[in-house]
Amino acid sequence: MLELDIKLKHAKSAELLQRSKKVLAGGVSSEFRKYNHPHALFYDRAEGVYLYDVDGNRYLDFTLSQGPMIVGHSHPYIAKRIREYSQKGQLYAGQHLLEIELAEKLNAHIPSAELMRFCLDGSTAVQTAFRVARAKTGRNKFIRFEGHYHGWLDNVSWGLTLDEEKMGAKTTPIPLPWTSGMAQGVVNEFIVLPWNDLELVKKTFEMHHDTIAAIITEPIMCNSGCILPEEGFLEGLRELCDDYGAALIFDEVITGFRTGLGGAQKFLNVTPDLSIFAKAMASGYPISAVVGKKEWMHLIAEGKVIHAGTMNSACPLVAAALATIEILEEEGTYERIYDLGLQLIEGLRNAAHKTGQNLLVQGLGPMFHTGFTDKDKVREFRDLGAYEQPKSKKFVYGLQQKGVRVIGRGLWYISAVHQKKHIEHAIKMAEEVLLDLKK
Repeated sequence: MLELDIKLKHAKSAELLQRSKKVLAGGVSSEFRKYNHPHALFYDRAEGVYLYDVDGNRYLDFTLSQGPMIVGHSHPYIAKRIREYSQKGQLYAGQHLLEIELAEKLNAHIPSAELMRFCLDGSTAVQTAFRVARAKTGRNKFIRFEGHYHGWLDNVSWGLTLDEEKMGAKTTPIPLPWTSGMAQGVVNEFIVLPWNDLELVKKTFEMHHDTIAAIITEPIMCNSGCILPEEGFLEGLRELCDDYGAALIFDEVITGFRTGLGGAQKFLNVTPDLSIFAKAMASGYPISAVVGKKEWMHLIAEGKVIHAGTMNSACPLVAAALATIEILEEEGTYERIYDLGLQLIEGLRNAAHKTGQNLLVQGLGPMFHTGFTDKDKVREFRDLGAYEQPKSKKFVYGLQQKGVRVIGRGLWYISAVHQKKHIEHAIKMAEEVLLDLKK
């Protein structure tokens, strides 16, 4: 049983949670905010790499608000750009100059971004990409992969539950619903497969190619274990989509602007037909983009596929995105993010070896995953069943009690404002928690 000297107190958060539950369902505005330790926490402010809660606790932040804060919290340049542009107007129900400038930035950096439209979040951008794929191909289904997250709407909220007794065989997976209340008819819209199994995707296309409009995938499986694609897997998906006239869609909500300015598609040198960008694009402001090749996006350009939204490309959101990208364009930014991330990965591995713990650290420098397993690698969603989940949760909780904040499922993010001293502190605290886990 993990025993820690509790250094952080949460009385005010607990009091606010009880008040919140009287008016907010469950006391929160997103389901995942419930699952903190010892309960949902309330925050007062954030700056740079630190978060401060209402009880005065300070956290060295590696969650980066689930990924968006790639240039740190409350960056003064971003605040300045938003303030200046918002003073001219907030929402015009019409076009404005910075919207063009932002699109030109994405066009310059992202291989697949020949044309684009802006949305408010990843979920709506994903659905826009599906609509384009269906319109161009005249087909209805899309292939998706177990453990990949493409938003919370009904037709993508399947294959996210790890229950090997109910999931069926790997060759014939049974899509499990993520939540109650979903429309049952949507199961006819997709085929769920395990990731990193190109042969199975080939066989599926051979049997169902006349119904498959698209493949959607995270180019790096960040949401579940931070798993890299096997050699040739993404290239194989590209070839299959070319052969059968289907759209290859990359969900780069996490990998976009985190693996580099060109996203994972540039990092891995595989160009999809359509892509979705969000999260790190605008430092916490709600904007996303569906981008793609002209041969697909012309359907939106010509109005054959309708895309709309009252709040799309509002002035403050576009200003935040432009400012974020300008900071990321500064020389040496990504080299520093990768270098610090790799230092942290190596330090955590050394701490695990030193303390005799079976901590697996997997991923790239800008983002990686930690969990306890005797496996030396996880390559797809079902492999996550080998993780010792209670132990992993205790590790994350132990870090939080020592003032280091990590996403509950073991995902770590590095920002452009982390420094070597922050990495060294996190490694030291992790070693202390790993020692505590042995008691």
